[in-house]
Amino acid sequence: MMNTDPSMIRDQRGSMIPLLIVFIVVIGIISMSVGGAIVATFTSVKTSEQSALALNIAEAGVNYYVWHLNHDGSDLKDGNPSAILGPDGYGPFEHDYRDMTGKVVGKYTLYIKPTLVGSSVVVVRSIGEVDGIRRSVDARLGAMSYAAYAVAGNQALWFGNNETANGPVHSNVGVKMDGPSTGTVSSASTSYLVPSNHGNGRNTIQPGVWCDPTVTSPVNCNTRNKSNWLYPTAKLDFVRLSSDMCDLKKLATSLSGPSACDALPSRTESYVPPISTNYNRNTGYLIELNSNGTYRLSRVTNERDKRPAAQALTTVLIANNIPIPANGVIFVEDNVWLRRSSNAGFDGRVTIVAARLSGSATGNSDANIVFAGSVTYADQYNGDDAIGGIAEGSVEIAPYAGVPLEIHGAYIAKSGDFVYRQRSREDNTYTKGWVNGVEKFRFFGSVSVYGMWTWSYFGYSCSNENSPQCWQGYKWTETAYDENLRYNPPPSFPLTDTFEVLAWREVLVRP
Repeated sequence: MMNTDPSMIRDQRGSMIPLLIVFIVVIGIISMSVGGAIVATFTSVKTSEQSALALNIAEAGVNYYVWHLNHDGSDLKDGNPSAILGPDGYGPFEHDYRDMTGKVVGKYTLYIKPTLVGSSVVVVRSIGEVDGIRRSVDARLGAMSYAAYAVAGNQALWFGNNETANGPVHSNVGVKMDGPSTGTVSSASTSYLVPSNHGNGRNTIQPGVWCDPTVTSPVNCNTRNKSNWLYPTAKLDFVRLSSDMCDLKKLATSLSGPSACDALPSRTESYVPPISTNYNRNTGYLIELNSNGTYRLSRVTNERDKRPAAQALTTVLIANNIPIPANGVIFVEDNVWLRRSSNAGFDGRVTIVAARLSGSATGNSDANIVFAGSVTYADQYNGDDAIGGIAEGSVEIAPYAGVPLEIHGAYIAKSGDFVYRQRSREDNTYTKGWVNGVEKFRFFGSVSVYGMWTWSYFGYSCSNENSPQCWQGYKWTETAYDENLRYNPPPSFPLTDTFEVLAWREVLVRP
């Protein structure tokens, strides 16, 4: 029988209300959770987008400073001459970052930190920021210099089978590589006419890089690996060195303006005036590099190159223990004779320029650099030491420099040669040859030469390769490239290429 008691019906209907309330509460909680998750997701997406944008803005700051250095390679202050060097570098320098419509969407802050004195490598910290979210990037920027090659020449080069080339070699004309080589060998020419003094194959047309097929030792020309022989490649520009030397004189004298390179100021630790307005190839200055990071300066009043080293130069001491300038540049408006003062070598970084730029001191010839003995680093391989030499004319090795001879550093002969002096200046006779293995000449660094490059001459009429009378210079030579010079050349050494990013990494530490 059906129960029709009204009180029972009311009780059933009333029992559904709590269920509805629970259902509504559950639905509300779920809705709030879903809504919160959606909001959190949107917030997270927005935060991620802003974080990614902040990183992109930090990268934009790095790219901006690459551009800036390629327009002014010496400015580490972002155009703010009063900026002070702090623990994080020069800075902070803030820049707005705009989107394609020109709207400011963030900013980047830069800190520019130099590395070694006069180095082309700088460390840029760029901090990108969007709505309080920041990302930081550290980048090393650098530009290749003339020290990027073990040997680079504007004329044809020849490495004999007794000559070892360790490191990159380049010629604007062509390279005959008969000796062992470990780096790239490149030429700006597809083919070239081999000079008459380059042994077998002389006066013939050969590829931009080649070797004599009759050479079979210590490497076999016919079977050697030639995969790193590159030609044609870009030319190395020697013309621009004139303006580079003028810039170096301005650094040394702290002068500016259009007449700065014609000026003739008094001697300082960074500038040495000419001995006379009249040029004399046998007079100039002797610079001896000390092991304590200073140098000894003497006036050279005569050179007699047929005599032993102790008697070859007539000198008058000017000063000793002269500090290397803070910017590392010494500009000498005359010839320079160069050697170390002790076997300990030179501890420091310096670039020495020999050039007669002053209108009242040009004379009728360019200034030269002459090695009067060994020039070495105190620490050969760690990159802390660097010696640069830039000659307006030629770089020479004097006959009295001695054996064994060792020279470290990066050297440029802007308009002349880098050679062993083949004939004596005293009587024009042939100079001495060194043929024993213990009399080897070792070079560690970089050579850039406009004209001829050779440290040994062999008489073609001679039949005995072991006779000193058949040679001028060193039969046995070893050329090793200092890899530290690639991006850490001597102070303010001339550059050959534009700045680029060498290394990049994100950092969590922020200034």
